[in-house]
Amino acid sequence: QVQLVESGGGTVQAGDSTTLSCVVSGRTDREYVLGWFRQAPGKEREFVAAVNWVGAGTYYSDSVKGRFTISRDNSKNTVYLRMNSLKREDTALYYCAASPLPLRPDNTADKYAYWGQGTQVTVSS
Repeated sequence: QVQLVESGGGTVQAGDSTTLSCVVSGRTDREYVLGWFRQAPGKEREFVAAVNWVGAGTYYSDSVKGRFTISRDNSKNTVYLRMNSLKREDTALYYCAASPLPLRPDNTADKYAYWGQGTQVTVSS
């Protein structure tokens, strides 16, 4: 089993930056792909970004590409999501997730076996 705990959410101004963190515990000996998803009120959960075990391979959704950066520090069992130039439409509950499958372009939620509880990010104008 794998447990994930997110932190770093809160309320920020449009145009500002913030960083989310997710600590992974449990079966951390496996080479999990780690990803970030988000869900806004009334909308489906959507993929944001993912990174492979070595941290060299990443994928981003078109809506965040160029503004968000995903990274991981395996020595700390932590994955980060640096969010720059935040927009009101980035407001959502952000989830960290782990997948035992290889990193692929089609990062749908069903490929991720383990999920955190989420951290809220609210962008105000």
